[in-house]
Amino acid sequence: MQLLLDLDSEVPIYQQIRDRVVEAIADGALKPGESLPSTRQFAVDLAINFHTVNKAYDLLRREGIIRINRKSGAVVHPDVRRATAELRVGVDWEQRLRTLLAEAVVRGVPDEEIVTYVRTTLKGFGRGGGAENG
Repeated sequence: MQLLLDLDSEVPIYQQIRDRVVEAIADGALKPGESLPSTRQFAVDLAINFHTVNKAYDLLRREGIIRINRKSGAVVHPDVRRATAELRVGVDWEQRLRTLLAEAVVRGVPDEEIVTYVRTTLKGFGRGGGAENG
């Protein structure tokens, strides 16, 4: 799995890994039940400390997005939607969205441009611009 990380970003690397994995699942690049690289291998591939990958995986596990098993390693949760809906603990996507929208407002981005971007992004995830999928 290829991830693009910005090592100069203010966003912590573990959060970038978490975000890119979630995006890969939404894009269909990672499927439910699919294995992720081991923390050590991923760290080598990304040229970062394996504890950073471990922190990202732990966050994804707590959010119900992946499962971690001693034998099979980290895998995308087979029923990620249901697992995430059941957990909801620590997952405050509405607050994250509110903060992103606030940033757009502060920067003067017109409402129509924000809505257009959201619809375009959702279509990119294969959702068709707002219709629930499944």
